[in-house]
Amino acid sequence: MHIRLRRLAEYALVATVGGVGYYTLETLWRGWSHWSMALAGGLCLLLYYPLCTGRARPQLLLALIGAAIITAIEFCVGMIVNVALGLDVWDYSALPLNLWGQISLLYSALWFLLCIPMTWLCRSLRRHVFTTGQ
Repeated sequence: MHIRLRRLAEYALVATVGGVGYYTLETLWRGWSHWSMALAGGLCLLLYYPLCTGRARPQLLLALIGAAIITAIEFCVGMIVNVALGLDVWDYSALPLNLWGQISLLYSALWFLLCIPMTWLCRSLRRHVFTTGQ
């Protein structure tokens, strides 16, 4: 397959895995989700994937960067979906150390922990799906 098509297929799969994974994880965590979370999850994994599959970086650094990426996307999506559109998909106002109810330090810590298996997932996708047959 042409290298650009392979790369497009790779990133389409990564976005799909991120979107379905985030939506599923949230549904398991709180019993429901919103379609915007699938888009956010896809974007999160798209941004995290090249960091995990590029040059070697320490796992804790990757998890820290990943948590920052997820928190930033959650904030942006929250400001659009919850504040601007008023859809009230989530509200962290009752949690300590939150910013306008859109992000919380508690969830940032959970995103840090989530990035540890996500690093393995990203590397496994690259190794087992996208480097065979080249």
